[in-house]
This record gives sequence, structure tokens and C-alpha cells, in this order.
Amino acid sequence: MSGAAEWNALFGHLIRWLGNLRRAGRARKLESKRALRDVIGAVRRTTVILRAAEQGVVPPSDRAELAERWTELGFRLEDLGLSKLAKRCEIRGRLGADPDRFDAEFLERADIQLERIERLARLTLRELDRT
Repeated sequence: MSGAAEWNALFGHLIRWLGNLRRAGRARKLESKRALRDVIGAVRRTTVILRAAEQGVVPPSDRAELAERWTELGFRLEDLGLSKLAKRCEIRGRLGADPDRFDAEFLERADIQLERIERLARLTLRELDRT
């Protein structure tokens, strides 16, 4: 699937999710906001750790913490019905746990670049604020 087609599919998923969320209670909306903000926080933490990794100063505990954080986010987002973003987080978690697990072609298709994940989370937050 091309980049544009994938983003169109994501946007369609987002529209359906927001439609369902409009009927949800306040607590679910707040939990969705918290989860999306946590995704942005995970992007920032990952960026810091990757920068440190380039300098060779990342303790294994930091990598383990990241893998756990992304995995937990994947579960939370799946529970909230944000399956497209959840899948990206889940792959990020698996990648953090075992960086050699995936080949470059799979990672490209998975569309897990940090800036794209953050953009999707921010777009979803903006749309959520409009509901």
C-alpha cells in the first residue's frame, strides 16, 4: 500500500473511531486523550534514547523500559479502538525488545517512523478535541 493510500486508510479509521467516541462517555474520552499524549511522550523518550544510542551510552534498562512502554501503549490503544496506531506501537515495542527481529523492508511497510506516529497521535488529539 502506498504512503498516501495508507494515510487515507488511517484517516478513514480515525473518522469511524471518532464517530464511535462521540457516543462514548467522558471517562473514555479522557482515557483516549491520556493514551494519545502518552504516545507523544514515548516518541520523545525514544528520540532521546536513540540519540544516546548513537553515542553508545544507552543502558539496557533504558531499552527495556522503551520496549515495555511501547507495548503497553499498544495494548491501551487497542482497548480504546485505535487499532492502526496500536499496531505501530506494538511493533515499536517488539523492535525495542529485539532490534534485529525485523528487516528494513518490513519496517518501511510498518510505517513506524517516530515523526509519523507523533503526527497521527496529534491529528487524533485535535479531532478528539472537536468532539
